[in-house]
Amino acid sequence: MKTGNVRFFALVCYLLATTAVAEAAKAQVADNQEDEVGRRSGSGSDEVAEIVVTAQKRSENLSDVPMSITALSGDSLLQRGVQSVQDLTKFTPGLSYVESGSSAPVYSLRGVGFFDTTIGARPAVSVYVDEVPLPFSIMAQGAAFDLERVEVLKGPQGTLFGQNSTGGAINYIASKPGRSFKAGVEASYSSFNTIDLQGFVSVPLGETLGVRVAGRLLRGDEWQRSYTRTDELGDRDLLQGRLIVDWRPADGAKLTLNINGFRDRSDTQAAQLIAFIPSSLRLAPQVPALATYPTAPQNNRDADWDAGIPLVKDNSFYQMSLRGDFDLSDAITLTSITAYSRFDVDQVTDQDGTSYNNVRTTGGGFNDSFSQEVRVSAELGPIRFMVGGNYAHDRAIELNRVDLAYSTTNFVTQPYGVLPATLQSYRQIFDTKALFGNVDWEISPTVRVHGGLRYTDVKLDYSGCTKTAEATGAAAITGLYNALRSARGLTPLATIPVGSCLMVDGGLNPGEATGTLSQDNISWRVGLDWKPSPRTLIYANVSRGYKAGSAPTINGLAIAQVVPAVQESVLAYEVGAKFSVLDGAADISAAAFYYDYTDKQVRGRTLVQPALLGPLETLVNIPRSKIRGAEAQINLRPMAGLNVTIAGTYLDSEVTSDFSNYNILGALQQFKGNSFPYTPKYQVILDSSYAWSVSESVDAFIGGNVNYRSATVAGFGSNTLLDIDSYALVDLRIGLESKNKRWRAQVFGKNIFDQYYWSNVAKFVDNVRRYSGSPATFGVSLSFRP
Repeated sequence: MKTGNVRFFALVCYLLATTAVAEAAKAQVADNQEDEVGRRSGSGSDEVAEIVVTAQKRSENLSDVPMSITALSGDSLLQRGVQSVQDLTKFTPGLSYVESGSSAPVYSLRGVGFFDTTIGARPAVSVYVDEVPLPFSIMAQGAAFDLERVEVLKGPQGTLFGQNSTGGAINYIASKPGRSFKAGVEASYSSFNTIDLQGFVSVPLGETLGVRVAGRLLRGDEWQRSYTRTDELGDRDLLQGRLIVDWRPADGAKLTLNINGFRDRSDTQAAQLIAFIPSSLRLAPQVPALATYPTAPQNNRDADWDAGIPLVKDNSFYQMSLRGDFDLSDAITLTSITAYSRFDVDQVTDQDGTSYNNVRTTGGGFNDSFSQEVRVSAELGPIRFMVGGNYAHDRAIELNRVDLAYSTTNFVTQPYGVLPATLQSYRQIFDTKALFGNVDWEISPTVRVHGGLRYTDVKLDYSGCTKTAEATGAAAITGLYNALRSARGLTPLATIPVGSCLMVDGGLNPGEATGTLSQDNISWRVGLDWKPSPRTLIYANVSRGYKAGSAPTINGLAIAQVVPAVQESVLAYEVGAKFSVLDGAADISAAAFYYDYTDKQVRGRTLVQPALLGPLETLVNIPRSKIRGAEAQINLRPMAGLNVTIAGTYLDSEVTSDFSNYNILGALQQFKGNSFPYTPKYQVILDSSYAWSVSESVDAFIGGNVNYRSATVAGFGSNTLLDIDSYALVDLRIGLESKNKRWRAQVFGKNIFDQYYWSNVAKFVDNVRRYSGSPATFGVSLSFRP
């Protein structure tokens, strides 16, 4: 793709930019409410308090919504370079991101998250694009593209959105066609020869029909380097596109078709080795080079991986959705949303942090989702209500080859031979049915009460096993099982065929793990808010949310490892306030919350028969835990052109029940009283911008962002190998823009002090490795917009 596609896209962007300039004189100030919202900034505008959101399925000012929300406009996202959930953490108090190394983003809100890196991982923080759910974590990586705004809702969700969630919801709102012709382009060039080209064109085709087409091409050279040889890794190669068609066939009727997708051929990220802890101590001499392998230097770029193996992706995603809104009367609206999404994964990942084949995964699989929601909303005097139902059919199929040639796992079957590679074959099918309702009642001009209820029925059908990949491994594992069967007085097995399940039950009989998990729940929300003055809102909410259970995808030897974790739930209490002071020069929001957590789902270990390698990985539930915390945000406008946002979050998480499981060394340990992994106690965000006039038509601006995270850990227990140090990242931007905001040129830097940091540490087979963050990057960008 490389050079030809870049030139082609550059030509398209040039034509769009030329058209945009030619049409600028004819551009109208605002075509509709959606266009106006798209120009407002969530953290750097004089209109912060007036940003309009749809968090409650209707348009209302952010300052009037009785819940904790972070909202950023599309212009603010572009100016600050927000292109992913990871970037959102710099502007969203309480949001955390963990690099998985497997293309699946892992994120949490206020300490509520689910760490799983497989294709079938379903997040505790649900993600939507225009209210269409993305039920699997890996689907979310391309959502932040050509946006009107993004809204991050904190706390359990379910009565307003199409999925249950225990942590919150991230809703991306795509930019829509307008009533006049518009076109725009943004191009940037930054470190590692990274070119990011984005463009759109919006065309009205008559009075009732509008079309918007947007595209993005991201191309960059390698940013990682091997510290044991001359080699580099980290190519970026991403192509995205979206087509939106708005049709208003009659008064009170609107249809929106959204077709979008992306293709990702980037490199996968390599890990950094920090320690060697073999899976079986008696077999450690089989892999002596690993014991003396040099650990990675402490910087963001240095890592190691298998030489001569292309660690590349060939992943793709597409989604089609059709939304219809029909006014049944002046007060009642019927909404239908039908959607289908599919993500195909084909990639090679090396997660051991060495140049030896300790563990390498090749392949992937796919997941897809069909969803249908129908709801009716109405406003009848002081009462607003919404009732509806939805159905979703979600599948996750995982097919991987796992090479383990230079690991202790490879030698576990001695003296019967070696097991150098295995095949993972797993399937999960979720059928979800739900009925929901929500009501807001204005009992006086200053007081409103809220209530919501949702009944959800989820059925999970799962199957899977680890299979033999080669004849030598099949013979070796059969020999081991027969030795164990002989000791129990059982008859020997015939040689397990290549491609057949090698997992065994407690009676040492090979087979596939299969089963069904059926669960239902009732999530709810009640709240009260008081608005004693137009610029003051005080609220209190109590809510309960759920996350459905799921089965693990693992390279396992025992059928019992694939037993699914049951659904988790959070009972959340929150009080908060939003108010404006100093004649509107300062907007303040604050909240305190307490979460009572039941059956939190985590990756853990279990001791099952046969105990070949000691504790084996699986999904487990923590019976009881809690989170206490508070957050606050202040938006200041002390003088014309100067905007400052200061935000912070405090989290205190704790396992409150007995929870015995296995630590990183495989020893049984009681984790009661431990804090949650990947949950920093303190997060602080400082974002500021200052603009001033340099001529009658041009303004200059300068801005920056500081994002601080206190130390946390990557697992339960007290092993220092799992420590994640505190860090502060600093971004800067400076440039010029026209007073009408139609063009902007800026120079930017991200992590300008090249702070070394990491978000993930884990023991993978024999090695403890971490994933580093991005190094310092600097660049320039130029944009033209109506």
